[in-house]
Amino acid sequence: MNEENKHTQNDNRRWIIMTAVFIATFMTSVEVTIVTTALPSIISELHGLAYQSWIMSAYLLTTAITTPIYGKLADTLGRRNVFQWGVIVFTLGSLLSGLSPSILILILSRAIQGIGAGAVMPLTFTIIADNFSFKQRANILAFNNTAWGLSALVGPLIGGFLVDHLSWHWVFFVNVPLGVLVALMVWLGYHEQIARNPHLMIDWWGIAWLAICLVALLIAIQFLDNVPWLALGLLIIAAISFARLVHQERRFVDPLMSPKMFRSKTFTIQIVTAMILSGVLIGYQVYFPIWLQSLYRVSATGAGLVVTSSSIMWLVASFTVGTLIAKFVPKWIATSLILVLLVGYVSLIFAGQSFPVWAFYVIAMINGVGMGIIISMNTVLSQHLVPTNMVGSATSILTLGRSLGQTVMSGIYGAILTLAIRLQLPDGMRFSQVNAVISAKQTTTAVSRAVVDPIILTSLHMVFLVVVIMLLIVLVINLLDPNKKIVK
Repeated sequence: MNEENKHTQNDNRRWIIMTAVFIATFMTSVEVTIVTTALPSIISELHGLAYQSWIMSAYLLTTAITTPIYGKLADTLGRRNVFQWGVIVFTLGSLLSGLSPSILILILSRAIQGIGAGAVMPLTFTIIADNFSFKQRANILAFNNTAWGLSALVGPLIGGFLVDHLSWHWVFFVNVPLGVLVALMVWLGYHEQIARNPHLMIDWWGIAWLAICLVALLIAIQFLDNVPWLALGLLIIAAISFARLVHQERRFVDPLMSPKMFRSKTFTIQIVTAMILSGVLIGYQVYFPIWLQSLYRVSATGAGLVVTSSSIMWLVASFTVGTLIAKFVPKWIATSLILVLLVGYVSLIFAGQSFPVWAFYVIAMINGVGMGIIISMNTVLSQHLVPTNMVGSATSILTLGRSLGQTVMSGIYGAILTLAIRLQLPDGMRFSQVNAVISAKQTTTAVSRAVVDPIILTSLHMVFLVVVIMLLIVLVINLLDPNKKIVK
């Protein structure tokens, strides 16, 4: 009976932890969708048009920098302490963002939010790995993905309601009670046994080179289109810093990102696959709605449903991952789905102005299925293929890869679209005139749609040509995976 009570108590404790993880996942993921809805109001009230891109970039930058650092600390100091710290800092950043009287203070507060999110986002996956077996993990990750899917569905609705009926400040305040609730649940219900290391060595040079590399890379992406010479200089700094980081990690006793993990080719392939596919993901999330609004005059709401349909299929498909990896070799699961994705994107390269609207929704749903299975599989395998004492680091590296894939490719896609439009402009037509018609609300135009539409269509073809190239690269990478057995 005592043994039974102990088992029940452990189950109850485990589900308290999972509830906290679920809420934390929702809290950090809804932050993106809810804030984008409030951006016009924030920019208007704080007179921040010149700095508006930094409202999102500051959050993303500090998240990316701190993610691998927290992953390493979680392996040495314990998940509970680092996760608790992240939740508290994220909540404080949310409060300060809501109280911000100026655009610069808001950007600083968003950076503080990102410092907290850098701990919360990867550790939700790590905590799941700690509390559930390899066979259970895929289904639990799928369950946790519903928090992400829920945020994608309700985030814009909540954001619109709060801005319309209260003010933009409340899109930040709404996360404060959630953060307090998660912090209390972790404090009261999450207990872990960790072996304290009295000789803990912190890889300060590794942290420094990583920070310089990521800051230079992400700021370079911001300037890629407007100040290309500055972007090139920053990319050179990023490359040098990356080389120094690799050198530092190879010689340091307890490195921030252990090279031992990357000795497994299958592990490395999981990280690279998640990074590239995250870049593909941002492509259709941003450019499907632009295509539908600018060329088909579909409403913003109707165009947004493309992304929603993909999110729903992602959630549904992620519940099949546990069954699939128990029956099939991972490389064949990935390559089969990537080939299906390729068919959809190749059709977009040749799509004319009569390409059916419904096809975009079909391609988006196929994307949801493919991404939901492959990226969930990448997460499960990357945790399984490393020693227990490196699970936190492995998860944070995968999370960092996904963030970088989306950030870098969003900048590259934007630069390609802008460049393609500029190269096609006929004499007498300005870029601003094309920019003005990329909106479903535009009813009167100063230029002929017969001239503008082909320019926009060809430019979108160029964007999706890059997507096809990326899918071909990730297909080859997965075919090179040396593992030919079912992972158990």
